[in-house]
Amino acid sequence: MQRRSPYAALLLLTTTFVAPAALAQTAPPAPPPISTTATSPDGQANPQSQTPTTQSGTPQSQDAANQAADEEAVEISAPGAGGTDAEDIVVVGRNIPNTIRATPQVISVLSAADIARTGEGDIAGALTRVTGLSVVGNGFVFVRGLGDRYSSSLLNGSPLPSPEPLRRSVPLDIFPTTIVGSALVQKTYSVNYPGEFGGGVINLTTKAIPDKNFISAGATIGADDYTTSELGYTYYGGDFDWIGFDDGTRKTPAFIKNAPNGTGLIPANQVALLNNASTTLLQRNNQLPANWSGELSGGSVYDIGSTRLGVIASVSASNTWRSRLTTQQDSVTENGTLRNDYRTLLTDNRVVANALIGLGLEFGENTVRWTNVYIHDTLKQARGSAATLYNNPSGLRFQQNTNWFERQLIESQLVGEFRLTDQLRVDARGAYANSKRKAPYERQFDYLCANRTTNGLPIVNDGGNQATGLQCDGAFQVTQRFTPFASIVFSDLNEDLWTGQADAAYKLNTERPFTVSAGYFYSDTKRSSSRLQFNYQTSLGGGTAPQYPVNLLRPDYLLGPDALNNACPLIGQNACSIQLQFNTPLGAYAYDAGLTVHAGYIQAEAEATDGLRSVIGVRYEKGNETVTPIGVATTRLNNGYFLPSATLTWNFAADQQLRASASKTISRPQFRELAPQQFRDPDSDRLFFGNPLLRDSELWNLEARYEWFFARDQRITAAGFYKRIDNPIEQVGFYTGADDRLQTGFTNLPRATLYGGEVEVQKYLPLHTLGEFFATRRALIVANYTYTKSAIDADATCVPNVLNQTLGGCARGFGPAALQFRDGAPLTGQSDHLVNVQLGIEDTTRLSQVTLLFNYASDRVTNRGPANLSGVGFQPDVIERPGIRLDLVARQGVEAFGGKFEIKAEARNLTRTRYQERQTFANGNQVFANRYIQGRLFTLGVSTTF
Repeated sequence: MQRRSPYAALLLLTTTFVAPAALAQTAPPAPPPISTTATSPDGQANPQSQTPTTQSGTPQSQDAANQAADEEAVEISAPGAGGTDAEDIVVVGRNIPNTIRATPQVISVLSAADIARTGEGDIAGALTRVTGLSVVGNGFVFVRGLGDRYSSSLLNGSPLPSPEPLRRSVPLDIFPTTIVGSALVQKTYSVNYPGEFGGGVINLTTKAIPDKNFISAGATIGADDYTTSELGYTYYGGDFDWIGFDDGTRKTPAFIKNAPNGTGLIPANQVALLNNASTTLLQRNNQLPANWSGELSGGSVYDIGSTRLGVIASVSASNTWRSRLTTQQDSVTENGTLRNDYRTLLTDNRVVANALIGLGLEFGENTVRWTNVYIHDTLKQARGSAATLYNNPSGLRFQQNTNWFERQLIESQLVGEFRLTDQLRVDARGAYANSKRKAPYERQFDYLCANRTTNGLPIVNDGGNQATGLQCDGAFQVTQRFTPFASIVFSDLNEDLWTGQADAAYKLNTERPFTVSAGYFYSDTKRSSSRLQFNYQTSLGGGTAPQYPVNLLRPDYLLGPDALNNACPLIGQNACSIQLQFNTPLGAYAYDAGLTVHAGYIQAEAEATDGLRSVIGVRYEKGNETVTPIGVATTRLNNGYFLPSATLTWNFAADQQLRASASKTISRPQFRELAPQQFRDPDSDRLFFGNPLLRDSELWNLEARYEWFFARDQRITAAGFYKRIDNPIEQVGFYTGADDRLQTGFTNLPRATLYGGEVEVQKYLPLHTLGEFFATRRALIVANYTYTKSAIDADATCVPNVLNQTLGGCARGFGPAALQFRDGAPLTGQSDHLVNVQLGIEDTTRLSQVTLLFNYASDRVTNRGPANLSGVGFQPDVIERPGIRLDLVARQGVEAFGGKFEIKAEARNLTRTRYQERQTFANGNQVFANRYIQGRLFTLGVSTTF
C-alpha cells in the first residue's frame, strides 16, 4: 500500500463520504445500480469515475472502502511529514470526509476532475473558481485581495522562483492543467510552511505514478472575436518566432554588454551590426491567425515484486493572439485635465511550451518521486500609439514599440516520503530551480505630426494612422521633442533557487492520538538582473534627431546604412551619423541579489477529547536578504523571527465542525522592490522603481470557519478572518517630468488591517423526474462569496520616501506617511466583493458535462495616484473595474473509430466585459489609465487516451 501523509489524499471539499442515515431516508427510490468505470489511466479522477450512486446522487453503498477509493484519485505532495492518521481522530465526525479530517487547516483543493470541469487551460484560470481567490494581470493569484507579495507558490512542496522582475509570485498561467494533478490552497498558516505567508500558499502537485500504461493526445483550435481575422500589428523578428524561440536574431552583441564599462557611446558602424530592420519595422496584419494548442502525454507502470515503478511524461504547446485597442490617459492636474491621451493598438502573440518528466517509486508504505518541469513562455508584442498632448495640442504624436519577452522556468526535485515504523514518519525533499527572463531589442520610436519641416519645407498630407483612427494633417517625422526620438533596451534576469527540507513525525504511545513533529528548511536564492537602455542621437550631440528628409523615414530605413552615416544631408555629406548613447537611468542599470533562509519548527498535534483536536507549533526563521546595485551601496535585511501558530478543531456533530486559527507570519520586500532599478510594465506602460530603504512586514492572522457536510459531495462552509499588517509595503504614484506617464515606487506604511468573511455552498440536485434523458443526470450548484475590507494607516510616522527626499523632520530619505498616502485607503489589489457561481448538468455514468461559470470581482486599486509630495494635493488612485465574466464549458465523451474521445467546447467572456482602469476626480471628470474591449473566446478541442 502507498504510504500517505495526511496531506497525501486531500481532495476538494466536495470529497465523497457516507451520508447520514436521516438524510438518506429522504432520497427518492433508487434505480438499478449504475455501471461505472475506474479512474483514468493516468491515475486522475474522471467525472465518470464515481462510486455507484442513486438518482439522488447519494452513495448506493455505504462501504467506507468506496470512499477511500475515491480519495485515492488525488495526490498532494506538501511540506511536513504528517501528523495523526485521519482514522485515529475525530471520533464524533464519522460523516465528515477523511480528507477534511486529515488536516486542521482551512484548505481548498482542486483535483484533476475539478480543474477539467472549469475547462481552463492553465492553473491560474482554474483557481479563480476557489473561494476568495482572484487573478490580477497575467496569471498572478491574489488571496482575499492581498497582493502578490502576500502569496507564495510551491511545486510538490518546494518553493518556485518567479521569472517576472516585477513580481514576487509566480505567474500561474504558465502552468498548463495538463501537467498538474491537483492544486491546494491553504489559507491558514501552519509552521511546516515557509514563514512568508500572508493571504495563503498555493501548492501544485504534478502527476506521478499512473494506475496503468497510457498514451493521451489532444488538440484545440480557438478564435477571439476581437482578434482572429481582424487587424493587428506585428513585426518579422526571427524565423522561429512562431514557436517562441529566437533564432539568434536578437542575440545581444558584446559591445552592447560592455557599453557601461566604457564611454557608453556606440558609433554608427556598430549600430549597423544590430538586427535593425527585422526588429523595428511595425507591420499591419489584416487577418490575425487563430489560436491553437496541442498536448501529448504518456505513462507506464512496472511492478517489480512488491515495488512499483512509474514513469510519466507530458509535452504541450500553445500559440495565441490577442489584440487590444486601448485608451491610455494621464491627468496633469488634480481636476482631471488630460496630460496625455493615447490610442494604442497592441497585439500580443504568446507561445508557451511545457514539458514534464516524472519517476515514481513505491515500496511498502514509502514513496520516492523525481520530478522535472520545463516551461518556456514567450510574448512577442507590437504596438502603435497615437496621442494628443496637452503641451502640443496642434500636433499628433505617434509612438511605436516592438518587444520580445522570453521567460523560462526549469525545476528538478527529489521527494521521499517514508514510514519507517508504525509511529515514525520521515519526509525529505530537495529541489533546484532556475528562472530566466530575457527581453532584448525592446524598441521605441517617436514621431510627431508636422505640416512643415524645421527648415520650412512643406510636407504632404499622409492621412494619419489607420489603426488608431487619429488623423495627421501633415506627415510624421521622427523628433527630439520627446527626447530621445528612439531607444533600444536589453534586459536580462537570471535566478537560481536551491531548497531543502526534512521533516519527521512521531506518534506517541498515549491513550489518545498525540503526534510530535519537527523539521528544518533551507533555501538559497541568487538573482542577477540588468537593464541596458540606449538612446539614439546624432553625432551632433544633445539628443538631436536626424534632419530633413531623413527624419521622415520609417524606422527600418532610418536605421539603414545610408541614414546611419548621413543623418544630416542638408549640412553636407557625412556631416553627422546616428549613434547610440548608453542612458544612465534613475538608480542602477544592474543589480545582484540574494536571500538565504534557515528555519526550524516543532509542532504538537493531539486530540484532547472526543471531537476536539489541537495543533500548536512554532517556527524560527532567519533570512539574510541582500541587494547590491551597480555603483550603489548594498542593502541588507538580516532578521530572525519566532512565528507561532495554533489551530483548534471542534467536531461537535457527525457532520459539522468548527475551526479556529491564530498565527504570526512575515513578508519580506521583493528584490525588485529594494533594487533602485527601472522597469517598464509592457501592459500598462508604467515605470517602476525600487526603494532600498524598505523593511520587513509582520502579519498577525486570525480565522474561524464553520463546516457542515449535509450530504455526499454537498456542503456549506462559512469563515471569518482578520489580519493586521505592521510595516506593509505599498505602491506610491508620482511623475518625474512634464511629459512622463505615471510612475510607481514603493514604501512602508505604519500599518494596515484587513478583515472579512466568506461563504460557500455546493449542492447536487437529482433530475430523474424530468424524463428518461435525465435518468442518470444531476444538476450541480456551486456558489461562493467573499467580502473583504482593508484600510491603511497614514499618519505623521516617518516612512521611506519614494523620491528619496527628506521631509517633515524625518531622517534622510524619509518623510511622513501622510504625504504619500490617504489615511484609510484600501490595500492595492483588494476587491470588496468576489463572487463565483458554477451551474452544471452532468451524467453520473459517463463523461457528459455542461457548466456555466459566473465570476464577479468588484473595483480594486491597481496603482496609487500621484502622491501629495509636492504639496498640491493628491490625485485619485487608479481603480480597476473587473466586472462580470460569464463562461460556458461543455465536455462530452464519444466512441468512434474504435477509440474513446473527449470533445470539449468553450465560450469565454460571453459578456465581452471591457477592461478599464480609471481615476475619478471630485468634479466628476474621469481619466482612463487603461481601457479596452476584451473579445469573446471560442475554442473547440478533442482528446483521446489509449
